[in-house]
Amino acid sequence: MATTAVLPRPEKINRIGLQILDYRGGKTTLCAGCGHNAISERILEAFYDMGVSPESVMKMSGIGCSSKSPAYFMSRSFSFNSVHGRMPSVATGALLANKTMRSIGVSGDGDTASIGMGQFVHLLRRNLPMIYIIEDNGVYGLTKGQFSAMADIGSKLKNGVVNDLPAVDICSLAIQMGATFVGRSFSGDKKQLSTMLKAAISHRGTVVLDVISPCVTFNDHIGSTKSYKFMQEHDEPVGEVGFVPFFEDITVDYDPSTSVDVRLHDGSSLRLRKLHEGYDPADKTEAVRMLMDSHHKGECLTGVFYVDTQKPDFTSMLNMVDEPLATLPEERTRPGRHVLTELMEQYS
Repeated sequence: MATTAVLPRPEKINRIGLQILDYRGGKTTLCAGCGHNAISERILEAFYDMGVSPESVMKMSGIGCSSKSPAYFMSRSFSFNSVHGRMPSVATGALLANKTMRSIGVSGDGDTASIGMGQFVHLLRRNLPMIYIIEDNGVYGLTKGQFSAMADIGSKLKNGVVNDLPAVDICSLAIQMGATFVGRSFSGDKKQLSTMLKAAISHRGTVVLDVISPCVTFNDHIGSTKSYKFMQEHDEPVGEVGFVPFFEDITVDYDPSTSVDVRLHDGSSLRLRKLHEGYDPADKTEAVRMLMDSHHKGECLTGVFYVDTQKPDFTSMLNMVDEPLATLPEERTRPGRHVLTELMEQYS
């Protein structure tokens, strides 16, 4: 009787020959059901689908539950867990030292909008080429659930305390201060978040993604505006987002009269189907106005609000060399004595 050999099932690989396992990280230590874990999954899937080598990525974070997340994706990437609120300056130094690397920073609403606000706004105005993800749950998860600066006014804690302070509108702030790709998503919206992350990878400049990520321990109850139930009932997509990578030929059925294509730096196309008549994602004033209007209506808008592909990023403005600074020979980093002599003669 003849036997048929069973061949092992070939593993699926991406365009650079890597498996999804090559993008995995360590086992999460966050609470079961935490929205942060879903975001980590979307990040590693996006980098896998886009064919980005993990070794070409630097992962940055500050302090907080969110800042533990980089340990849970792409363990082969470089990683730096900085001091509370100081991730922007560390990321800036790292990118200036080596502009060949891609940078993704994971922060929280406390790490960014409270102790880190001063550094965050300077990262924005410089248009540093990095993806900055804010895992937004409205509370300080590591210190038992106090309100963060991004907690909505009127939101309640589990003990019944009501927040009477207005929230920092981080997306409006990012647009006004100089970020060139700004959007918001929900950790439970896999399709939208994945698409936005892929587009973010292709963008050259500061990407700010505010991702509502419910804290199942301290902020997923009735009265919370950052809970799973509240987001599902109040989410208002500003547009249907589709992303077409430069290395794939994808056809998408859409009505040209109701869509707009934004060409990204690597040739990829970000396609937005407009749900609000006349909305232009390249119009900074319109983006801020739309966010302010939605705030007054009690809506939580998601989607890509603003994209600017023309503004130069920080490393380009500084005319940084292409090579990592640590690899430069001494004659390129330390001018000879004749240079100092010539300089002194100019002022003699």
